[in-house]
Amino acid sequence: MSSRIQSNRIEDGRFFNLVVYAIAAVIFVVVLYPIVFVVSASFSDPMEVMAGHLVLWPKGFTFAAYEEVFRNKEVWVGYRNTLLYTTAGTLFNLILTTLAAYPLSRKDMPWRSFFMFGVTFTMLFQGGIIPTFLIIKDFGMVDTVWALLIPNAIATYNLIVMRTYFQTNIPWEMQEAAMIDGCSNRGILWRIILPLSKPIMAVMVLFYAVSHWNAYFNALIYLRDHNLYPLQLVLRGILISNQSAIMEGSTDITESLMLAEGMKYALIIIASLPVLVMYPFVQKHFVKGVMIGSIKG
Repeated sequence: MSSRIQSNRIEDGRFFNLVVYAIAAVIFVVVLYPIVFVVSASFSDPMEVMAGHLVLWPKGFTFAAYEEVFRNKEVWVGYRNTLLYTTAGTLFNLILTTLAAYPLSRKDMPWRSFFMFGVTFTMLFQGGIIPTFLIIKDFGMVDTVWALLIPNAIATYNLIVMRTYFQTNIPWEMQEAAMIDGCSNRGILWRIILPLSKPIMAVMVLFYAVSHWNAYFNALIYLRDHNLYPLQLVLRGILISNQSAIMEGSTDITESLMLAEGMKYALIIIASLPVLVMYPFVQKHFVKGVMIGSIKG
């Protein structure tokens, strides 16, 4: 009887695994196919794409879309600016978020609950676009790099996640022992907290870097100088100019339409590639970091 029950359990386990693998395969195809389609479309003849002949592999293989995109000097300027904003902004965000999360995670901080309420309150109620713009303007940051760095210096959600990590994954007894040995708060942060916080640091780097790389709204509001435009605004300008040329009929409509269609897919690949390249290097820490608080011990 026991062997029959064990055999049934094994069969049930195999059936369950089969169902899980089947669902995972469907999700994998659903997620992967749009990416493969965009990549193939960027190397295909736009006429084939618009005619619906493209299914998986490129049709009428060509580099014309990429040649047209990289021939535009504004793309390189946008890449340079976005790399600068992403690198400097992520470093700036990481430093300030850590300096804010560490004291809020300590049990001996006076009025800690009050400060956390103030931090959480900003997630529900904000000043709005116009008051924020007026403040940025009064500080003289309009049309400067600082307008893209300072207003979003600390993301409230990221601050709460990092504070939670410090509280749940780093024993308070370890910090108390360091204080008894004469270690200062700065020493505890530098010698204990940061070495034990590599997973959450990797998560924060990924969150902030992706946010800076994809950001365009603040630049659209605060920047006037095209030499300061990030890549996303440059790509937006290219697409708008192509559509305007089609509507005005300044060139051959069919040729302009085909060019705009090919450039659209090429621009998506160009804008997404750096993030896709970066993700595998932080995937291990990312998976561990997002599980903060779900498993203890």
